Amino acid sequence: MKIEGKRTRFGRTTEVDEKHGEKLDMSGMSLDSVPNPSINLGLVTKLDLSNNNLESIPESLTARLLNMVVLDVHSNQLKSLPNSIGCLSKLKVLDVSGNLLESFPKTFENCRALEELYANFNKLTKLPDTIGFELINIRRLSVNSNKLSELPFSTSHLTALRSLDARLNCLTSLPDGLENLTALETLNVSQNFRYLRTLPFAVGLLGSLKEMDISYNYIKELPPSIGCLTKLEKLNAEGNPLTSPPRDVMEQSIPVIREYLAARINETGTESKTKGSSWFGRLVKCTTFNSRMAPNNPRIRHSYDGLLKSHYRSIDGLTSPRHFGLGMLSPHRLFFSPKRESPRKSASL
Repeated sequence: MKIEGKRTRFGRTTEVDEKHGEKLDMSGMSLDSVPNPSINLGLVTKLDLSNNNLESIPESLTARLLNMVVLDVHSNQLKSLPNSIGCLSKLKVLDVSGNLLESFPKTFENCRALEELYANFNKLTKLPDTIGFELINIRRLSVNSNKLSELPFSTSHLTALRSLDARLNCLTSLPDGLENLTALETLNVSQNFRYLRTLPFAVGLLGSLKEMDISYNYIKELPPSIGCLTKLEKLNAEGNPLTSPPRDVMEQSIPVIREYLAARINETGTESKTKGSSWFGRLVKCTTFNSRMAPNNPRIRHSYDGLLKSHYRSIDGLTSPRHFGLGMLSPHRLFFSPKRESPRKSASL
């Protein structure tokens, strides 16, 4: 049974659903403080306090919202969230965008049912260190337009994450272990400007990634591993001083860009042997690289011949990067030549 149009003493409409609880709307009322509702807050599943002038939310109010699923307090003047927010064990969606928050309370990690967090346009300088260890159900994390210089290491443990928006911050890097975000479909780290200068090779292990926006940073080279993102549909890299891939490649289609980068794995993978890097091994382990990554587009082959011909070196069993495929050769055979018998040993025989 659902009754719509129930009038509260706040002069706003509350939707009452005996099965799914109540939705209390107090948005856009120019409230400076939250009045004491006349309804049973234990029945409220959605509370909208957005577009007011609230500077705080009473601890006692939050502690009574035991069945809260959606809490919307965007566009207020909140400088902090109540510690009692940790009591919201059923909270799935939290929108605190457009406030003055600099951090989250320690108790926030108790909101373990949380699936969507919107904290855009605040003054956040850091996210909870344990966000990826405790809030493991987060599917959408949006923290754009803040003052974040980094994302916590634990972010890489958000294995359910599908969308990450961290644009318009001061990020200098992305967290290690990025390859663990196997469900990630959208990544936006654009407009970190001069702060973000490189992308980790692990970005090529985001096998579900469909959209990536890295525009307006200071990235000079894209990791060759991006060539392994077979599901990538949108890539925005404008506003970066890119030298690799060159501009004429970046102006072409995503398949062409991907082929160019996949071909460079041959060269870069060989270099990683001497540097002791393990990213190439992780590519192989996660089966994101295969023989189908070979460039066969005549336009991209022309780019190789004109731009990178002198950079390629032949590897045993290979004549050009386009013949490179793990279906033919294993990493061990690629990077470790067979031992040859010494002349002395041969002579002794």
